[in-house]
This record gives sequence, C-alpha cells and structure tokens, in this order.
Amino acid sequence: MADTQNTNVQEQDIHQLLKVKREKLANLQQAGKDPFQITKYDVTHHSTDIKNNFEELEGKTVRIAGRVMSKRVMGKASFCNVQDLPGNIQVYVARDSIGEESYADFKKYDVGDIVGIEGEVFKTKTGEISVHASQVILLSKSLQILPEKFHGLTNTDIRYRQRYTDLIMNQDVKDTFVKRSKIISAIRRYLDGQGFLEVETPMLVSNAGGAAARPFETHYNALDEDVKLRISLELYLKRLIVGGMERVFEIGRVFRNEGLDTRHNPEFTLMELYQAYTDYYGMMDLTENMFRYVAQEVCGTTVIPYAEETIDLGKPFERLTMVDAVKKYAGVDFDQIPDTTAAKKLADEKGVHYEERHAKGDILNLFFEEFVEEHLIQPVFIMDHPVEISPLTKRKPDKPDYVERFELFIYGREMCNAYSELNDPIDQRERFKAQEAALAAGDEEANTTDEDFMNALEIGMPPTGGIGYGIDRLVMLLTNSPAIRDVLLFPTMKSLDK
Repeated sequence: MADTQNTNVQEQDIHQLLKVKREKLANLQQAGKDPFQITKYDVTHHSTDIKNNFEELEGKTVRIAGRVMSKRVMGKASFCNVQDLPGNIQVYVARDSIGEESYADFKKYDVGDIVGIEGEVFKTKTGEISVHASQVILLSKSLQILPEKFHGLTNTDIRYRQRYTDLIMNQDVKDTFVKRSKIISAIRRYLDGQGFLEVETPMLVSNAGGAAARPFETHYNALDEDVKLRISLELYLKRLIVGGMERVFEIGRVFRNEGLDTRHNPEFTLMELYQAYTDYYGMMDLTENMFRYVAQEVCGTTVIPYAEETIDLGKPFERLTMVDAVKKYAGVDFDQIPDTTAAKKLADEKGVHYEERHAKGDILNLFFEEFVEEHLIQPVFIMDHPVEISPLTKRKPDKPDYVERFELFIYGREMCNAYSELNDPIDQRERFKAQEAALAAGDEEANTTDEDFMNALEIGMPPTGGIGYGIDRLVMLLTNSPAIRDVLLFPTMKSLDK
C-alpha cells in the first residue's frame, strides 16, 4: 500500500514539474525570448579543449554550448555544469557580469535546458577549471525531466529504447559510440591504404545468398514483385571482382530473420572485402594486420581488456585447423573417422545432438561448437572447415572434403569469416544444388541457386580471397562491451504495444 502511495505522489510531482516547465516556456515566449526562434550559436571551444589547454586559454574569452546538468543558485552568483559532446565544464554565473535581467532569467532555467555561454576561462579557489560567464543564452527549453531526477537511468530496456537519454546521462555510453565511429573510420583508412575501393550494393534482392540465414521478405509495389532484404554482401561484391575491380569492400547493413541475444541483432553492420589473386592465407595476414591497426589507432594499444581477460592483438595470431582444434580440446581425431555413420555413432556417445540430414563434416562442426569455442580466448584462426558447411569456398586440393576457409575467434566468439573463394562455376552449381536439397529437407537457412551470379562465374572470376566480419562484434571487443545492444545506437526492441 505504501509503495502505491509513493508512486502516486511521484506521478503527481512529475506532472507538476512538467506543468511548471511549460509555464516557464510560455512566459519566455510572451516576453519575446522564445528559445526556439534561435537558429544558431557560434561555438569556439568544447569543454575538453578548455581543460586540456588551460594554460593557453586562461583569461581568454570562449563560447561553449551544451546541456545544463546541475545548477546551484546562491543569491548574486551561481554555478552550473554544462555538458557537451566530449565532457562537461563548470560555469560561474554572476549577476554583475551578465546583468540583472539575464541573471533573473538564468535562475529560472532548469536542469536539461540547452544554453550558450560566453565568458573567460579561469580556475576557482578549489582549483576547478571553469568559465566565468559574461553572457548566457537559452538555446532550447527542455520540457521533460531527465531520468536521474527520480530513479536514475539504470533500466536497460529504457536505456536501449531511449538512447538519446542514455547518451545524456551516461558519458561512458557516449564514449562507446564515439569510439565506434572511429573504428569504422580506421577500417576505411586501412583498406584505402591497401588499395581497396569502397562500393555499395543492393539491399533489396530477389535472391538472398552468401550466408546461412533466413531473410526478411517484403513486396516491391512498383514492380509487383516479392523481394528479400540481403543477408550478406558477398554475391554482388564477387560480381565486381569478375568485372575487374580487383580489390573491393563494403560496410553496410544486412538483415537476418533470427533471434536476439548478446551477440545477435536482426539488423547489423557487416564489412566484407574481396581481393583478386590471393587466397585465405593472404586474408589471414590482412585480417591480423587490420585488427592490430584499428586497435592501435582507436585505443592507443594492441593489448585490450575484455571482461575478465586481457586480449593481446599484438602477438602473432595462432593458426589451427578445425580438425586439430577438436583433437586438442575434445580428444577426438576426425581424420580417423571414416564416414558419416561413424561420426553419428561418436556424436551419440559424446551426447552431441545432430539432425538426420547432417553428414560427417556437419558433425565435426558440431563438435567444434560444443567442445572448442569456449577455450579460444586469445586470437586464433580456425582453418580448413568441412565442405558441407562452406558452400561458397574453394576445396583444399589435397583434402577435398575440406575447404580453404578460416574463422577468427577471440574470447570464444567468431569475429570474422574468410575464404579462398570458389571460382569454379561447375563446382559452384553442384554446391547450390546441395543447398537446395538441404532447403527441401528443412534447412531454412540454406541458399538457392542465383543464376545471374552463376553467369558471372562462368564469364570468369580470378583466384580471390574474401573476408566478412561484423563491425558490431569488433566494437564490442574494443569498447569492452558485454552485449551487442550496448554498441548499437538503436537495437531491435519488441514494440511496447505488444
């Protein structure tokens, strides 16, 4: 009963505060001081510029702008804290400095309001770098209440739904997304330095291929055709390799109609690149160098704290075949298992669940997922995957049941996927047929034959290496974020009205 009464009182208090905010705005508008009529404010410095360059700026005039996060009114002089993109700074506001009318207006400003401040840089008696205001202008009136006023912004559901509020209240969240932007810029710089061209390919496609995933489906009204949202960037980028654009990459959104967890979101950002005249060993070198470069550029170090571990991206990455990894961590040598029947028998003995349609290679992969992944903390390339799970990859000449493919694992998570790309159109058509058989057998993530892509391969694609990795997982690693939602500005959420 007491909790209900407290809630009712709180709601009444909030309602009254919101009413007062709107009354303040109405009074300002009646007095000809409508903040929403202001169209610009010339900012000369950010808070961190002033703090980092105090010796140069002391006594000089600066203009800053940001949100009032706290306020202390003390008669003829007051203090407020103004937050901008990189941080915050204290502002000293005195009646004698800004004038009696402006000071009276300032005293009515609320936490959450956006202001422009002009004044001199100085240091208070307690040693805090501050701005002594000579002018304060209200640039935008906040008509809502920042969440910490009553309960703090700790509810993750609210944080993800109202990311704008999360960014205001949590500087570390803002820092994560600033770092995300820098990560993407660093990837582009690295690839540009390696001679890659950035391109854009279609999002709406008739045939969603290039990955094992269920697509989203929609309808194109103008053409009266059903289309799908892409699940990969691969097949169009390979068309460009056929066309002679020897090194291409794309950073773009892809869409997979699957569940949500700490590492998956139905729409996410993928980086894929393709390089003619190289193989998966070339892709390993490029991947290792790229991860090292981005970490150094963005974090200033190649030694990255993540959860309870320290990940060293500076050391050479370990390289293990999938067969050797399963042998190392599960004690099972799949080179000694003759066929699918024997593999299923072993899976039964080890308690590994499989489907009737699965072949020996599928079961090897299941053993890898069950017994190996969790041990792969430091960077390791897992090489030479079974052909059954790699429909677009070139076979190993000496072991045709396996393909020239690797996945990079860090902290037990797949970080990227790379191949010596399949450029034999006859083999590719057979792989597509096998995928369609899997689809007919109930595998909703299997591909179907893309005839235009087959035509491109028949025209001729050079030996090519390719890589794909989720930008979001790399950002998780480099920002020490536990969940993918923490690095997506607007993660997928179930509608509140459901």
